[in-house]
Amino acid sequence: MFTSRPKRFTSLAAVAAVAALALSGCAGADTSSNAAGSGGSSGAVSDATVTFIPKQLNNPYTDVVLGGGKSGAKDAGFASSNVVGPLEASASSQVTFINAETQAGTNAIVIAANDPDAVCGALGEARSAGAKIVAFDSDTNPDCRDLFVSQVVAKDVALIQTKLIAEQIGRKGKIAILSATANATNQNEWIKYMEEELDSNPKYKDIKLVAKVYGDDDDTKSFQEAQGLMQSHPDLKGIISPTTVGIAATARYLSTSQYKGKVALTGLGLPNEMRAFVKDGTVSEFALWDPAQLGEVSAYAAKALVDGTITGAEGDKFTAGDLGERTIGANGIVVVGPPTVFNKKNIGDYDF
Repeated sequence: MFTSRPKRFTSLAAVAAVAALALSGCAGADTSSNAAGSGGSSGAVSDATVTFIPKQLNNPYTDVVLGGGKSGAKDAGFASSNVVGPLEASASSQVTFINAETQAGTNAIVIAANDPDAVCGALGEARSAGAKIVAFDSDTNPDCRDLFVSQVVAKDVALIQTKLIAEQIGRKGKIAILSATANATNQNEWIKYMEEELDSNPKYKDIKLVAKVYGDDDDTKSFQEAQGLMQSHPDLKGIISPTTVGIAATARYLSTSQYKGKVALTGLGLPNEMRAFVKDGTVSEFALWDPAQLGEVSAYAAKALVDGTITGAEGDKFTAGDLGERTIGANGIVVVGPPTVFNKKNIGDYDF
Protein backbone atom coordinates (compact mmCIF):
# COMPACT_ATOMS: atom_id res chain seq x y z
CA MET A 1 0.00 0.00 0.00
CA PHE A 2 1.19 3.51 -0.56
CA THR A 3 2.27 6.00 2.09
CA SER A 4 -0.91 8.04 2.02
CA ARG A 5 -1.31 10.96 4.37
CA PRO A 6 -5.12 11.09 4.69
CA LYS A 7 -6.87 14.42 5.17
CA ARG A 8 -3.90 16.57 4.12
CA PHE A 9 -5.21 18.50 1.14
CA THR A 10 -8.87 17.96 1.68
CA SER A 11 -10.55 20.76 3.54
CA LEU A 12 -13.35 22.57 1.80
CA ALA A 13 -11.33 25.73 2.10
CA ALA A 14 -8.41 24.16 0.28
CA VAL A 15 -10.59 22.89 -2.53
CA ALA A 16 -12.28 26.26 -2.80
CA ALA A 17 -8.91 27.96 -2.97
CA VAL A 18 -7.76 25.69 -5.77
CA ALA A 19 -10.99 26.23 -7.68
CA ALA A 20 -10.58 29.97 -7.30
CA LEU A 21 -7.04 29.79 -8.57
CA ALA A 22 -8.17 27.67 -11.49
CA LEU A 23 -10.86 30.13 -12.46
CA SER A 24 -8.57 33.13 -12.08
CA GLY A 25 -5.88 31.26 -14.02
CA CYS A 26 -8.28 30.74 -16.87
CA ALA A 27 -8.55 34.50 -17.07
CA GLY A 28 -4.78 34.81 -17.16
CA ALA A 29 -4.05 35.57 -13.51
CA ASP A 30 -0.56 35.78 -11.98
CA THR A 31 1.59 37.70 -14.41
CA SER A 32 4.79 37.52 -12.37
CA SER A 33 7.68 38.86 -14.38
CA ASN A 34 10.49 36.32 -14.65
CA ALA A 35 12.59 35.40 -17.64
CA ALA A 36 12.19 31.77 -18.65
CA GLY A 37 15.32 29.74 -18.82
CA SER A 38 16.99 31.10 -15.69
CA GLY A 39 17.37 27.53 -14.50
CA GLY A 40 19.99 26.72 -17.11
CA SER A 41 22.82 26.37 -14.59
CA SER A 42 22.98 24.58 -11.24
CA GLY A 43 21.89 26.67 -8.28
CA ALA A 44 18.58 27.62 -6.68
CA VAL A 45 16.54 30.17 -8.65
CA SER A 46 14.80 32.36 -6.09
CA ASP A 47 12.33 34.11 -8.38
CA ALA A 48 11.23 31.09 -10.43
CA THR A 49 7.60 30.66 -11.50
CA VAL A 50 5.62 27.53 -12.30
CA THR A 51 2.27 27.05 -14.01
CA PHE A 52 0.12 23.92 -13.80
CA ILE A 53 -2.00 23.06 -16.83
CA PRO A 54 -4.40 20.18 -16.02
CA LYS A 55 -6.53 18.34 -18.55
CA GLN A 56 -9.48 20.47 -17.52
CA LEU A 57 -10.52 22.79 -14.73
CA ASN A 58 -13.29 22.12 -12.20
CA ASN A 59 -12.55 18.39 -11.98
CA PRO A 60 -12.66 16.98 -8.42
CA TYR A 61 -9.62 14.74 -8.95
CA THR A 62 -7.70 17.61 -10.54
CA ASP A 63 -8.56 19.88 -7.61
CA VAL A 64 -6.82 17.49 -5.22
CA VAL A 65 -3.78 17.11 -7.50
CA LEU A 66 -3.48 20.88 -7.82
CA GLY A 67 -3.81 21.30 -4.07
CA GLY A 68 -0.72 19.14 -3.69
CA GLY A 69 1.00 20.93 -6.56
CA LYS A 70 0.43 24.40 -5.11
CA SER A 71 1.64 23.32 -1.69
CA GLY A 72 4.64 21.53 -3.19
CA ALA A 73 5.54 24.54 -5.33
CA LYS A 74 5.64 26.77 -2.25
CA ASP A 75 7.71 24.29 -0.25
CA ALA A 76 10.07 23.68 -3.17
CA GLY A 77 10.88 27.38 -3.35
CA PHE A 78 8.97 28.71 -6.34
CA ALA A 79 8.29 32.43 -5.99
CA SER A 80 4.80 31.95 -7.41
CA SER A 81 2.61 29.26 -8.91
CA ASN A 82 -0.34 29.54 -11.25
CA VAL A 83 -3.12 27.31 -12.60
CA VAL A 84 -4.57 27.71 -16.09
CA GLY A 85 -6.40 25.35 -18.38
CA PRO A 86 -9.43 24.51 -20.48
CA LEU A 87 -12.92 23.77 -19.21
CA GLU A 88 -13.21 20.84 -21.63
CA ALA A 89 -10.67 18.05 -22.05
CA SER A 90 -10.23 18.17 -25.83
CA ALA A 91 -7.06 17.33 -27.75
CA SER A 92 -5.89 20.84 -28.62
CA SER A 93 -7.58 22.88 -25.89
CA GLN A 94 -4.37 23.33 -23.90
CA VAL A 95 -2.31 24.89 -26.69
CA THR A 96 -3.38 28.51 -26.18
CA PHE A 97 -2.55 28.26 -22.48
CA ILE A 98 0.93 26.91 -23.20
CA ASN A 99 1.53 29.73 -25.66
CA ALA A 100 0.47 32.30 -23.09
CA GLU A 101 2.90 30.88 -20.53
CA THR A 102 5.71 31.02 -23.08
CA GLN A 103 4.95 34.68 -23.70
CA ALA A 104 4.83 35.33 -19.95
CA GLY A 105 8.30 33.86 -19.45
CA THR A 106 7.18 31.12 -17.06
CA ASN A 107 10.13 29.03 -15.87
CA ALA A 108 8.32 25.69 -15.56
CA ILE A 109 5.15 24.26 -17.08
CA VAL A 110 3.60 21.20 -15.43
CA ILE A 111 1.02 19.69 -17.78
CA ALA A 112 -1.37 16.73 -17.90
CA ALA A 113 -1.74 16.22 -21.64
CA ASN A 114 -5.14 15.59 -23.19
CA ASP A 115 -3.35 14.35 -26.29
CA PRO A 116 0.31 13.25 -26.38
CA ASP A 117 1.09 14.99 -29.68
CA ALA A 118 -1.34 17.91 -29.99
CA VAL A 119 0.56 19.94 -27.37
CA CYS A 120 4.04 19.18 -28.69
CA GLY A 121 4.43 22.14 -31.02
CA ALA A 122 3.53 24.62 -28.32
CA LEU A 123 5.69 22.86 -25.73
CA GLY A 124 8.60 22.91 -28.16
CA GLU A 125 8.33 26.68 -28.42
CA ALA A 126 8.17 26.95 -24.63
CA ARG A 127 11.33 24.86 -24.29
CA SER A 128 13.10 26.92 -26.92
CA ALA A 129 12.27 29.98 -24.82
CA GLY A 130 13.90 28.29 -21.83
CA ALA A 131 10.97 26.79 -19.92
CA LYS A 132 11.28 23.40 -18.27
CA ILE A 133 8.44 20.96 -19.04
CA VAL A 134 7.12 18.38 -16.60
CA ALA A 135 4.29 16.13 -17.75
CA PHE A 136 2.20 14.66 -14.95
CA ASP A 137 -0.84 12.40 -14.71
CA SER A 138 -1.04 11.97 -18.51
CA ASP A 139 2.15 12.01 -20.55
CA THR A 140 3.08 13.91 -23.67
CA ASN A 141 5.22 12.44 -26.40
CA PRO A 142 8.54 11.93 -24.53
CA ASP A 143 10.33 14.20 -27.00
CA CYS A 144 8.16 17.11 -25.87
CA ARG A 145 9.02 17.25 -22.16
CA ASP A 146 11.93 16.99 -19.72
CA LEU A 147 10.36 14.31 -17.55
CA PHE A 148 7.06 12.65 -16.70
CA VAL A 149 5.73 12.16 -13.17
CA SER A 150 3.53 9.07 -13.25
CA GLN A 151 1.01 8.21 -10.56
CA VAL A 152 2.04 4.57 -10.58
CA VAL A 153 3.64 2.01 -12.83
CA ALA A 154 1.12 1.91 -15.67
CA LYS A 155 0.95 -1.86 -15.84
CA ASP A 156 0.35 -2.15 -12.09
CA VAL A 157 -2.68 0.14 -12.16
CA ALA A 158 -4.09 -1.79 -15.11
CA LEU A 159 -3.58 -5.16 -13.46
CA ILE A 160 -5.18 -4.17 -10.19
CA GLN A 161 -8.34 -3.01 -11.97
CA THR A 162 -8.45 -6.21 -14.02
CA LYS A 163 -8.02 -8.27 -10.84
CA LEU A 164 -10.76 -6.38 -9.02
CA ILE A 165 -13.36 -6.77 -11.76
CA ALA A 166 -12.48 -10.44 -12.22
CA GLU A 167 -12.98 -11.17 -8.53
CA GLN A 168 -16.25 -9.25 -8.42
CA ILE A 169 -17.83 -11.15 -11.34
CA GLY A 170 -16.49 -14.57 -10.40
CA ARG A 171 -14.04 -14.52 -13.32
CA LYS A 172 -16.79 -15.12 -15.83
CA GLY A 173 -18.94 -12.90 -18.05
CA LYS A 174 -18.98 -9.83 -20.24
CA ILE A 175 -17.36 -6.58 -19.17
CA ALA A 176 -16.95 -3.10 -20.62
CA ILE A 177 -14.62 -0.15 -20.11
CA LEU A 178 -15.87 3.42 -19.66
CA SER A 179 -12.83 5.64 -20.13
CA ALA A 180 -12.14 9.38 -20.29
CA THR A 181 -11.10 10.85 -23.66
CA ALA A 182 -10.17 8.62 -26.57
CA ASN A 183 -6.71 10.22 -26.84
CA ALA A 184 -5.76 10.30 -23.15
CA THR A 185 -2.27 8.80 -22.86
CA ASN A 186 -2.67 7.33 -19.39
CA GLN A 187 -6.11 5.85 -20.03
CA ASN A 188 -5.04 4.21 -23.27
CA GLU A 189 -1.92 2.71 -21.73
CA TRP A 190 -3.92 1.21 -18.87
CA ILE A 191 -6.52 -0.16 -21.28
CA LYS A 192 -3.79 -1.71 -23.43
CA TYR A 193 -2.42 -3.60 -20.44
CA MET A 194 -5.92 -4.63 -19.35
CA GLU A 195 -6.61 -6.10 -22.78
CA GLU A 196 -3.28 -7.91 -22.81
CA GLU A 197 -3.94 -9.36 -19.37
CA LEU A 198 -7.43 -10.53 -20.31
CA ASP A 199 -6.09 -12.17 -23.46
CA SER A 200 -3.03 -13.83 -21.95
CA ASN A 201 -3.92 -14.79 -18.38
CA PRO A 202 -5.70 -18.18 -18.26
CA LYS A 203 -7.47 -17.09 -15.06
CA TYR A 204 -9.47 -14.66 -17.18
CA LYS A 205 -10.29 -16.94 -20.12
CA ASP A 206 -14.02 -16.74 -19.40
CA ILE A 207 -14.13 -12.93 -19.27
CA LYS A 208 -14.99 -11.11 -22.49
CA LEU A 209 -14.42 -7.38 -23.06
CA VAL A 210 -17.34 -6.39 -25.28
CA ALA A 211 -17.17 -2.58 -25.40
CA LYS A 212 -15.01 0.49 -24.80
CA VAL A 213 -16.77 3.85 -24.52
CA TYR A 214 -15.61 7.37 -23.66
CA GLY A 215 -17.26 9.87 -21.33
CA ASP A 216 -14.67 12.62 -22.01
CA ASP A 217 -14.32 13.17 -18.25
CA ASP A 218 -17.71 14.86 -18.37
CA ASP A 219 -20.19 13.80 -15.70
CA THR A 220 -23.31 14.00 -17.87
CA LYS A 221 -21.77 12.23 -20.85
CA SER A 222 -20.25 9.53 -18.64
CA PHE A 223 -23.66 8.92 -17.03
CA GLN A 224 -25.23 8.62 -20.49
CA GLU A 225 -22.49 6.26 -21.69
CA ALA A 226 -23.13 4.02 -18.67
CA GLN A 227 -26.82 3.94 -19.56
CA GLY A 228 -25.93 3.16 -23.15
CA LEU A 229 -23.70 0.27 -22.14
CA MET A 230 -26.52 -1.42 -20.26
CA GLN A 231 -29.00 -0.83 -23.07
CA SER A 232 -26.59 -2.33 -25.62
CA HIS A 233 -25.39 -5.14 -23.34
CA PRO A 234 -28.14 -6.03 -20.83
CA ASP A 235 -26.20 -9.17 -19.87
CA LEU A 236 -23.11 -7.16 -18.89
CA LYS A 237 -21.52 -8.40 -15.67
CA GLY A 238 -19.07 -5.62 -14.93
CA ILE A 239 -17.71 -2.19 -15.85
CA ILE A 240 -14.21 -0.84 -15.37
CA SER A 241 -13.99 2.96 -15.34
CA PRO A 242 -10.35 4.10 -14.96
CA THR A 243 -11.35 7.73 -14.46
CA THR A 244 -12.68 9.44 -11.33
CA VAL A 245 -15.41 11.28 -13.22
CA GLY A 246 -16.49 8.16 -15.07
CA ILE A 247 -16.64 5.80 -12.11
CA ALA A 248 -18.64 8.29 -10.00
CA ALA A 249 -21.13 8.92 -12.81
CA THR A 250 -21.48 5.21 -13.51
CA ALA A 251 -22.01 4.47 -9.82
CA ARG A 252 -24.70 7.13 -9.65
CA TYR A 253 -26.51 5.53 -12.58
CA LEU A 254 -26.22 1.97 -11.26
CA SER A 255 -27.26 2.94 -7.73
CA THR A 256 -30.82 3.79 -8.81
CA SER A 257 -31.16 1.26 -11.62
CA GLN A 258 -32.30 -2.35 -11.83
CA TYR A 259 -28.64 -3.30 -12.22
CA LYS A 260 -27.57 -2.31 -8.71
CA GLY A 261 -25.93 -5.29 -7.05
CA LYS A 262 -26.04 -7.22 -10.32
CA VAL A 263 -23.44 -5.34 -12.38
CA ALA A 264 -20.05 -4.91 -10.74
CA LEU A 265 -18.24 -1.59 -11.02
CA THR A 266 -14.60 -0.84 -10.31
CA GLY A 267 -11.88 1.47 -11.55
CA LEU A 268 -10.18 4.59 -10.23
CA GLY A 269 -12.14 6.87 -7.92
CA LEU A 270 -11.91 9.45 -5.16
CA PRO A 271 -12.89 8.05 -1.75
CA ASN A 272 -15.03 11.08 -0.92
CA GLU A 273 -17.04 10.69 -4.13
CA MET A 274 -17.37 6.91 -3.88
CA ARG A 275 -18.03 6.49 -0.16
CA ALA A 276 -21.83 6.54 -0.42
CA PHE A 277 -21.78 4.01 -3.25
CA VAL A 278 -19.55 1.65 -1.28
CA LYS A 279 -21.79 1.93 1.77
CA ASP A 280 -24.99 1.25 -0.20
CA GLY A 281 -23.51 -1.75 -2.01
CA THR A 282 -23.33 -0.29 -5.52
CA VAL A 283 -19.52 -0.66 -5.50
CA SER A 284 -17.51 -3.14 -3.44
CA GLU A 285 -13.92 -2.14 -4.25
CA PHE A 286 -12.04 0.37 -6.38
CA ALA A 287 -8.53 1.82 -6.44
CA LEU A 288 -6.52 5.04 -6.61
CA TRP A 289 -3.27 6.62 -5.42
CA ASP A 290 -2.90 9.80 -3.36
CA PRO A 291 -3.56 12.53 -5.95
CA ALA A 292 -2.01 15.25 -3.77
CA GLN A 293 1.31 13.42 -3.79
CA LEU A 294 1.28 13.46 -7.59
CA GLY A 295 1.05 17.25 -7.55
CA GLU A 296 3.71 17.57 -4.86
CA VAL A 297 6.31 15.42 -6.59
CA SER A 298 5.69 17.20 -9.88
CA ALA A 299 6.32 20.59 -8.27
CA TYR A 300 9.59 19.48 -6.70
CA ALA A 301 10.70 17.91 -9.99
CA ALA A 302 9.96 21.15 -11.82
CA LYS A 303 11.99 23.18 -9.32
CA ALA A 304 14.94 20.78 -9.57
CA LEU A 305 14.90 21.18 -13.35
CA VAL A 306 14.75 24.98 -13.11
CA ASP A 307 17.60 25.00 -10.59
CA GLY A 308 19.66 22.73 -12.83
CA THR A 309 20.19 20.07 -10.17
CA ILE A 310 18.66 17.51 -12.55
CA THR A 311 18.31 17.38 -16.32
CA GLY A 312 15.69 14.65 -16.59
CA ALA A 313 18.24 11.98 -17.40
CA GLU A 314 17.86 8.42 -16.15
CA GLY A 315 19.45 8.09 -12.72
CA ASP A 316 19.03 11.75 -11.74
CA LYS A 317 17.80 12.17 -8.17
CA PHE A 318 15.90 14.92 -6.38
CA THR A 319 14.20 15.26 -3.00
CA ALA A 320 10.44 15.82 -2.92
CA GLY A 321 10.16 17.31 0.55
CA ASP A 322 8.91 14.87 3.18
CA LEU A 323 7.96 12.42 0.42
CA GLY A 324 11.66 11.66 0.16
CA GLU A 325 14.17 11.12 -2.60
CA ARG A 326 12.98 10.27 -6.08
CA THR A 327 14.99 8.73 -8.90
CA ILE A 328 14.28 9.33 -12.57
CA GLY A 329 13.91 6.08 -14.45
CA ALA A 330 14.06 5.10 -18.09
CA ASN A 331 12.42 7.48 -20.57
CA GLY A 332 12.47 10.28 -18.02
CA ILE A 333 9.76 8.79 -15.80
CA VAL A 334 9.34 9.33 -12.05
CA VAL A 335 6.87 7.07 -10.24
CA VAL A 336 4.99 8.43 -7.23
CA GLY A 337 3.68 5.25 -5.64
CA PRO A 338 1.49 2.15 -5.92
CA PRO A 339 -2.33 2.29 -5.88
CA THR A 340 -4.46 1.54 -2.85
CA VAL A 341 -7.67 -0.51 -2.93
CA PHE A 342 -10.64 1.08 -1.13
CA ASN A 343 -13.57 -0.85 0.35
CA LYS A 344 -15.95 -0.71 3.33
CA LYS A 345 -13.15 -1.59 5.74
CA ASN A 346 -10.82 1.32 4.95
CA ILE A 347 -12.65 4.00 2.97
CA GLY A 348 -13.48 5.92 6.13
CA ASP A 349 -9.75 6.43 6.73
CA TYR A 350 -9.33 8.67 3.68
CA ASP A 351 -10.57 12.18 3.02
CA PHE A 352 -9.88 13.30 -0.53
